[in-house]
Amino acid sequence: MFPLVAQERDFPLNIFITRILGLLQFWQNQEPKEKKLLEFIAVRVQDPRVVNEGSWNSYVDFKIFLHTNSKAFTAKTSCVRRRYSEFVWLKRKLQKNAGLVPVPDLPGKSVFAFNNTDFIEKRRKGLQNFLDKVVHMTVCLSDSQLHLFLQTQLPVGHIEDCVQGHTPFSVTDAILTYASSNRGWAQEEEDGSVEPCPAPISYESMERYGWNLSTCKQ
Repeated sequence: MFPLVAQERDFPLNIFITRILGLLQFWQNQEPKEKKLLEFIAVRVQDPRVVNEGSWNSYVDFKIFLHTNSKAFTAKTSCVRRRYSEFVWLKRKLQKNAGLVPVPDLPGKSVFAFNNTDFIEKRRKGLQNFLDKVVHMTVCLSDSQLHLFLQTQLPVGHIEDCVQGHTPFSVTDAILTYASSNRGWAQEEEDGSVEPCPAPISYESMERYGWNLSTCKQ
């Protein structure tokens, strides 16, 4: 009638219990692996754009879209635009904080014409490869400068100020404010909903600090 009694007829109860405990331990050991497999960090470098075209100070920037469920990130979706020189700054900062752990290389620097689509695409792929590796390195994920680079439009100098506590807003404040101001494009990018997050500081105070809050709305 009872499964346990049926098992007792075949072998002692203590062996049966030991097997059950062994199975429970097995599934407990598997649980973190299952959760780790479900966690994802997806980053896309796309949409190269020539800024100030025809001018002596023209340059190309790239849209960086990030979507994740990782607890390492304050905002689960973000979209910014960054130029190559800002990536150079980021690698230098990450390497300084990573110590002996090597940070992935960037595509090589070169003088090129902005109408050279092959070179721009090669650079885009190189930047994509760089970020794909960086966002999966624990030592880099622990660096606030990476998060501000990917999830706010702060200039690199202001990122340094924010990390050092020299701004009227914290790292988390900056990310949440930018995420709140850019909720609209997220749905277009991922065709999904984004949970609203209240802005901890006013947009006006951020813009007075020289921050463009509408970069990815363009």
